[in-house]
Amino acid sequence: MKNILKKSGLIIFTLFFAAIGNLEPVSFADSHKLSKRKFTIDEINNVTIYKKISPAVVNITTTMLTYDFFYDVIPKSGTGSGMVIDPRGYILTNHHVVENAAKLDVTLLDGREYTAKVVGFDINNDIAIIKINVPQDKKLQYIPVGTSTDLMVGQKVLAIGNPFGLESTLTIGVISSLGRTLKSKNNRLIQNVIQTDAAINPGNSGGPLIDSQGKLIGMNTAIFSPSKTSAGIGFAIPVSTMKRVVPDLLNFGYVKRPYFGVSNAITITKPLSKVLNLPKSGIIVQKVIPNSPAAKAGIRGGNNVVRLGRYKLLLGGDIIYSVDGNKVKNTSAFATYIESKNPGDKIEVEVLRGGKFYKFTVMLENIPRPKKD
Repeated sequence: MKNILKKSGLIIFTLFFAAIGNLEPVSFADSHKLSKRKFTIDEINNVTIYKKISPAVVNITTTMLTYDFFYDVIPKSGTGSGMVIDPRGYILTNHHVVENAAKLDVTLLDGREYTAKVVGFDINNDIAIIKINVPQDKKLQYIPVGTSTDLMVGQKVLAIGNPFGLESTLTIGVISSLGRTLKSKNNRLIQNVIQTDAAINPGNSGGPLIDSQGKLIGMNTAIFSPSKTSAGIGFAIPVSTMKRVVPDLLNFGYVKRPYFGVSNAITITKPLSKVLNLPKSGIIVQKVIPNSPAAKAGIRGGNNVVRLGRYKLLLGGDIIYSVDGNKVKNTSAFATYIESKNPGDKIEVEVLRGGKFYKFTVMLENIPRPKKD
């Protein structure tokens, strides 16, 4: 299977990403038929894009197994969206759509249904790829890819997905802001997120955000809403992130990232600094993973359990104060900096230990493969 993925990964990379710049905008060859019905130019654009792109957007139904009070198994279902990135059945979606699913079913626009399997996932960026097996003579329409590096606030965007399970729904809006950050389930920050006012609701996750040329610029992922319904603030992962992540997911099933080897670190807040007489910034190392780059370099974890209210902390370990000369503000900033490096890179970490500062050189390694969902 791995060899097949490595071969197919290169082909898909060519189809989905290397063709950027060669893909033509959505054709308006039939626009004269629409104009006779007195549609505006913008309406013609919307209708044409929907007709061209909607066949590449799928409905994903997940079945998870839960237990009742008597430990009887109860199936629980959910829905989300996905987009075909290769005519042989590779589908891009959010990790949170398929997470912990015991069964995945994919429904195409024409009503065909398939069972899917997870090919790879990246929790840090909330991205996953699933695969359905389609007959060779029934290849799928895949979505044309654009770019997210030259977007502008105010430009029109279209979202296609399955809100509340209502298949193949189109909503339209504009880019409201750029460069947002979004926290993933493992508390990593997803960078350069697109904010839009196009209506996005539960079930839209994993569906495409499209520009007026009919090209993919983002993947609809989250909303900000106290009522958990559209409040005009939706967020999409930029296609630039997908371009970086997808090749590794196809070839390896996970994203190769630099690995430092500290777990359960704690950001030093002002109250914590005051109570424990610590520096005003930095992160407390609670645990160092054995045989990790941090452990090999000599960085130490805590050994003294301290209770602060209902919290239990493991103190006595190193406090990471700076990395490569830059002060460490919090755990998220530290993780983001590490992820900007490559396996094999060396970084200089300054720690506070026993009231004295020490510097350690850490050589980053490939992150261990994550456990399957």
